[in-house]
Amino acid sequence: MSDICNETRGSDATERELAKTSDEQLLELVGKAGHDAFKQLYARYERTSYGLALRVLRDHALAEDAVVEAMLGVWRGAARYDARQGAARVWILTLVHRRAVDLVRREQRHRSRADDAELEERESRGGGDEGLLADERLRVQQALRELPKRERDLLILAYYDGYTQSELSSKLGISLGTVKSRMFTGLARLRRLLTEPAPVAPVGAPDERGDELAARVA
Repeated sequence: MSDICNETRGSDATERELAKTSDEQLLELVGKAGHDAFKQLYARYERTSYGLALRVLRDHALAEDAVVEAMLGVWRGAARYDARQGAARVWILTLVHRRAVDLVRREQRHRSRADDAELEERESRGGGDEGLLADERLRVQQALRELPKRERDLLILAYYDGYTQSELSSKLGISLGTVKSRMFTGLARLRRLLTEPAPVAPVGAPDERGDELAARVA
């Protein structure tokens, strides 16, 4: 019990110390894989980032996605941040704005697609492209299977079933902060798995979870 109390006090002390740390110093710590520093930075910029993304996207769910993906970019790119090139606040919010604009363009591309009949016709002619897409879907399915169940389930519900983070919080009975933290960790793991060389698929019958993923991703 004393060990738990000591750990809790240590964690509280760390949070108080990080709360007094400048953005630039936090980014430096994040660049050294400082998880506590990243949580502090995320909490510090979450509301401002969401407001910026919402002004660009005018969609609450997309704004949430933009913030999560931009902050993932902060985590990956913190080691390359150079304070001589500008304030940390400007650097972080620029990433958020760029990601929001990327999502706007993606949505515009979706809306400008041909109707379903034309799309099916194009796919029937592009057998090679269809094969590449099938391979990519298989890689995503395999990578998802490697994630812890609680992270995998959140990503499936969010990206395949269309739930927003707020809806996931209500549906699963967990805090919004927990949803965001698990999604961030899951996305980071998934990206790492997808950038690794694709493993040779083992011979054997697929498990039930694999069938479910195949149905959702397909």
